[in-house]
This record gives sequence, C-alpha cells and structure tokens, in this order.
Amino acid sequence: MNNIEKCPVCKDTPCKVSEELLFECDICGPYTMDPLLYWQAHAGDNHAGLWELTPIQRKILSHRIRKKSGYRPMVGNDPFQVTPEVLESIRSDGRLPSPAEQAANLIRLIGDEISQSGEIIDPLHIDAVLQTFIGSSSKALAKQLIEELGRKNIVMVSTHTSNSDGTAVFYAINLTLDGWERYEAEKRGKFKGNYGFIAMQFGDVELDSFVQDVIKPTVKKDIGYELVDMRDVSEAGIIDNIMRVRIRGAAFVIADLTHDNRGAYWEAGYAEGLGKPVIYICEKKKFEKKKTHFDTNHCTTVPWSRNDDEGFRRKLIATIRRSIDLSP
Repeated sequence: MNNIEKCPVCKDTPCKVSEELLFECDICGPYTMDPLLYWQAHAGDNHAGLWELTPIQRKILSHRIRKKSGYRPMVGNDPFQVTPEVLESIRSDGRLPSPAEQAANLIRLIGDEISQSGEIIDPLHIDAVLQTFIGSSSKALAKQLIEELGRKNIVMVSTHTSNSDGTAVFYAINLTLDGWERYEAEKRGKFKGNYGFIAMQFGDVELDSFVQDVIKPTVKKDIGYELVDMRDVSEAGIIDNIMRVRIRGAAFVIADLTHDNRGAYWEAGYAEGLGKPVIYICEKKKFEKKKTHFDTNHCTTVPWSRNDDEGFRRKLIATIRRSIDLSP
C-alpha cells in the first residue's frame, strides 16, 4: 500500500511512500530511508535533529539520489539509501558538483539520451529533474550552462522558449563532433577531473595519518587538486562501481604499495588500463628491503618516510607535475 506524502528531501513535491519506506519522488528519484529519519521527518522541529539541513544541503542530497538512479530511473534498480551517516557527511563537507562537473553530467545526459533513442532530443526541458541530475543549484544556472556549451561548440543549441514557471525548453538538441568526442572520452575515462584518487590499505595508523596530514594537504596546496580515497565517498551503492567512476574521472592516481594491498594493485591496474597517470608510493624501509611486485618494481616509485616529510613532498609534487603536464 502506498501513501502520498511531501518529499522530506526536496520538500517540493508529493511522492509515493510504501510501507517499506521506499520513496518515489518525481524530482529526487527513488530512495529508501532509515526508520529513525522517517520518524524525525514527521516529528516537528523539536525532534528534527538529523534533518537540520540547509536548502543547499537538501539540493546536494537530492542530486546524489537522482545521480544514482539516473535521469530516467530504471524499475528494479537498487535505490539510494538515506541514512544518518549520509546526512552527517553532507552537513560536514557536502558540496554540489563544480560547473565543470555539471557540464560533464549534462554532456553525458545528452549523449546517453541520443545513443539510446537514435534521435536528437526535441524538446529538452531545463526543469527541476534535469537541474537535480546535473547538480545545479537552480534552473536558471542550468539554462546558462547549456547556453555556454552551445557557445563553446560542444552542444548544438537551437531555439528555446520559457514556460510560465520559468522552465526553459530547448529544441533539436544534439552534441557537436567536439561534444561527441568529449562524451566518448569521458566514457573511456580519458576526461580529466580536477581531483586525484589515492588507492591504499586502510586501518594503518601511520599511513592514515601520513595521507591526511601530509599527502592530501600537499597536493591541494601545491597543485590545487583535491585528493580523494574511498572513505571520502558518501554515496550509496555498490562500492566497486563507485570506485570505478571515481578513478575514471580522476586526473591521476596515487597507489600506496606499502602493504602489498591487492585492492591498491587492482585500482592502479584499472587506472593504468584507462591510460591514467599512476604514481606509486611505498614506505621507504619496506621498499628498500622487499621492493614491490615485479609488475610495478620497474615503475617510478616515490618512497616515503615520516623522518623526511619535506623531501617526500618535493619528489611527489615533481612527479605529479610531470605526469599531468603541469608547469612548475
């Protein structure tokens, strides 16, 4: 049995809610919810607790839900799971995609739609669903984004009109040849994002502190790139698929082989297969004594030691700069 309730995430639209707490929101997409959160969503301000989200934080959550389900959700797919941990991660460090990431999402949407139908898109509504999928904070900004992609000769933009609710409607939308090349590059993992990915073994106190206190701040300060690992990902879904997406979008990958972690080797190999620059690092004493697997021991490796953080910083940044063609 389904009830009709206002969506507790976007607060903009009624949605169907099943007894299993499966929500079907036209804007956010399908998602499930922790029973405690459901109770708090209906208990009023005195018990709102975990639902104390700003409007922009609600947009971030809505985007994550819609991004997992897709622009056109498929029946039977595992829905996004809204949990207290997801809400806490959004409150602590959640953000909407950057304009460049939004553009990539929009190009992917247009390419997927045309690839599946074999027809140009006519019309394309820049409505709340599209805005939520690409991660824009407003329909107006989403409209400006597609216009900018048109000016850059990535999207073929024909005429457009506006509905009474302010929704822009574009006609005869297609990708240009440059747009299709970018779409295919992104699908193959050739498109470079503005972040790096680090593959490593978790749970080692020394390595964890080294990554948090030295490696991540160094990469951010010296070349302006965020460095993420799978602990930074608060998306729901199959972890292997999320990891693949992260690596495909990364500008480079750092793989720590100190523990001969099989996952780190696999992730480095996946990145190598995509043609991503992979920088190998390893604790100095381990590297000098046992090296790494013979498939990698001939690759450039930057040894690290907590006795020489500054020396490691210099070598790592120089290696990354060479790998991704950044001038010093």
